[in-house]
Amino acid sequence: SGVKVDEDYKRYYPYGTLASKVLGFTGSDNQGIVGLEVKYESILKGTDGQILTMTDARGVELSDTGEGRKEPVSGKNLILSLDANLQEYAQQAAYQALEQKQADSVSIILMRPGNGEILAMVNVPEYDLNDPFNLKKSTNGMSQQEIQDERNKMWRNGCINDTYEPGSTFKIITASAALEEGVVTPEDTFSCPGFRIVDDRRIRCHKTTGHGSETFVQGVMNSCNPVFIDVGQRLGIDRYCQYFDQFGLREKTGIDLPGEAGTIMHKKENMGLVELATVSFGQSFQITPIQLITTAASIVNGGTRITPHFGVKAVAADGSFIHRFSYPKGKRILSEETSKTMRYVLEQVVAEGSGKKAAVAGFRIGGKTATSEKLPRSLKKYISSFVGFAPADDPQVIALITIDQPQGIYYGGTIAAPVIADIFQNILPYLGIRQE
Repeated sequence: SGVKVDEDYKRYYPYGTLASKVLGFTGSDNQGIVGLEVKYESILKGTDGQILTMTDARGVELSDTGEGRKEPVSGKNLILSLDANLQEYAQQAAYQALEQKQADSVSIILMRPGNGEILAMVNVPEYDLNDPFNLKKSTNGMSQQEIQDERNKMWRNGCINDTYEPGSTFKIITASAALEEGVVTPEDTFSCPGFRIVDDRRIRCHKTTGHGSETFVQGVMNSCNPVFIDVGQRLGIDRYCQYFDQFGLREKTGIDLPGEAGTIMHKKENMGLVELATVSFGQSFQITPIQLITTAASIVNGGTRITPHFGVKAVAADGSFIHRFSYPKGKRILSEETSKTMRYVLEQVVAEGSGKKAAVAGFRIGGKTATSEKLPRSLKKYISSFVGFAPADDPQVIALITIDQPQGIYYGGTIAAPVIADIFQNILPYLGIRQE
């Protein structure tokens, strides 16, 4: 008497930390709190059941009234584009890079450039979905608010919630706009003495002795800032801003996760030649990693803007089909011809340029490296990144890695490109992409 057993249900995550910042988790009332759990709450939740009974004033059940019962309805199953094997592999690679470079964090996105399906999204360090409130560090002396702030930081998905200065990976966008507009051809020649004077500002190249004479393609291969400053100036502020809009960079990508951050960009009327120069090689503005990879994918997939997404379809508990999610295939952002030229140019970057360490024997890889300095510049802290795709002539997968504040050598071509090469070497055969 006085003891009764009640059944309760709680979401269990069999993969523990895998894709934790994407999936999110549910609270004590099984309500989605962050991530896909919030976005697809209405599909996953189902309907609670009810038992209606009559009691007397003291709360004692009256036995002869009969009870009304409403059976619960199970939630539906959500099928995602994430591939557990690819996610696991990318997560291992990210943790390896995190430890080797003693970095603050590492994120990796793998996506199908043709339709925007995300195959993996990693943000390490990840957290345990079955124990999401455990901070893994002492909270002694911390106020409740500070503890909650730390948890929010731990749950944050940097790929979509945070913006950063992309640096040289953004040169893909400048190069595409210039080729599309016809202000540059792959054979155009430039001269790099190691710097450019813009207005009253001396903006230097990463190779301070200069690259000398080089073609546009070589300029991309060398990731030469003066070449991109020249190309940006040829486009001019009006046309550059027009392409920025045309490529969808001022809008959000529309990914099916809550909390996507928008691009932080100069207003056109506040842009001068110096701002145009720095934006041309990826500095003085900020975008999210998901925006960068989505735009790069749209440039190399033939020129059509895509919507990145995880949700593929919903099925009933018994496996029967209920609903397939559809995503708008965006407008054409550049011509098939420019897209083809960009694939060729970016293949040269990996074949013989700054992205050589991303090469994988037997596969055609295209890509672009970046090393961007964080603000304030005086701290000398960097984000190293690399965006790569394969096969270069018909991209089936595109990847972006960002390494935040690596210690020691911090060049994207040296530390970020090899991680993607290692991932591609293992996942391309798995995806059915054959060696040439």
